[in-house]
Amino acid sequence: MKNVTRRNFLGGSAIAVAGLGLVACSGGSAGDGAQAEAESGDSVGADAELVAAAQKEGSLVVYGSCEEEYLTAACDHFKELYGIDVQSQRLSTGEVQAKIEEENGNPSADAWFGGTSDPYNECAAAGLLEPYDAANASHITKDIYKDADNNWFGIYTGMLGIMYNKDELERLGIDAPKDFADLTDAKYKGLIWSSNYNTAGTAKLIINTAIQKYGHDEGIQWLVDLDKNVQVYTKSGSGPSKNVGTGECVLGLGFLHDGIYQIVDNGYENIGMQVPTSGTTCEVGATAIFKGAAHPNAAKLWVEYALSPECVELAAQNGSYQFLVIDNATQPEVATEYGLDPDNTMDYDFEDAKKNTSTYVEEVMAALGGGDDRFQTE
Repeated sequence: MKNVTRRNFLGGSAIAVAGLGLVACSGGSAGDGAQAEAESGDSVGADAELVAAAQKEGSLVVYGSCEEEYLTAACDHFKELYGIDVQSQRLSTGEVQAKIEEENGNPSADAWFGGTSDPYNECAAAGLLEPYDAANASHITKDIYKDADNNWFGIYTGMLGIMYNKDELERLGIDAPKDFADLTDAKYKGLIWSSNYNTAGTAKLIINTAIQKYGHDEGIQWLVDLDKNVQVYTKSGSGPSKNVGTGECVLGLGFLHDGIYQIVDNGYENIGMQVPTSGTTCEVGATAIFKGAAHPNAAKLWVEYALSPECVELAAQNGSYQFLVIDNATQPEVATEYGLDPDNTMDYDFEDAKKNTSTYVEEVMAALGGGDDRFQTE
């Protein structure tokens, strides 16, 4: 496992936070439903019979939609714990969804790890995920952090917000945006990077946030107005954050923990971050089993592992600073130090997102004329 030394750049990139007190996604407080580890003594708390069955299968294939460093660390540690060979591939949530839909019950992977839950919900609605009554789900702190039918389970939550290059805005003589509504101002034309609605779970959350915040027609209109200022739509939701520090991207729309990574681990003190003042939403990063998995017991063991401190505490050690949603894990201090508060978010209608995300994506793309070469797929 790789341990990353966190450097303190708090003075150079203080985050502006709205004191709205709006209640929604929160992974910071401990719940009351924690269970003891299984009598087997397994550090993950997995049942001894499940461990034996998984080890008999001997292999596991994981599609990961979290960042590569965290995915690799998690897979390596799982192999270290159980001696099970793990193959993994990093794909955006949209890419995983498209691949699993095409394979239609004969998946080339066993488990999905990381990435926002909206694409998970779409796959669940299509019957492409395998329900599993995970023992370690008892540690999940809120009902909204798991699918009601056990198709997927949350492992972390992260806040949607605005990142900006302070040096570039100063050079241009432009103030930083404070809210989502500000991003449609003509002064930001050609300065904004977002993510591709067809490939990135982050982008699907942006669509649902706009519609839930402004209403259906007004939300789509806001996305059309935003499009006039967008220079690039990256394939992955973390794409904008990776280019803010260099100045190639002046304003990035995405998850603020990705901005923290760029400041803390890559030393980009010129990145500023803003929680939208009218309220924002949070993602629920998830894990799930694919229906028809070739290694079903290894996949079940993976879910138990993914819902344990053994796995989720690797995140902060590998540049992923989301809030954790299980009650027996240690939260990453850096997220709080940067002023992030997952309680300070608007309510998110997960059921509406589950039922309508695919339709909303189609409607938005139609409103944008089908997209152009700004929409990256590689």
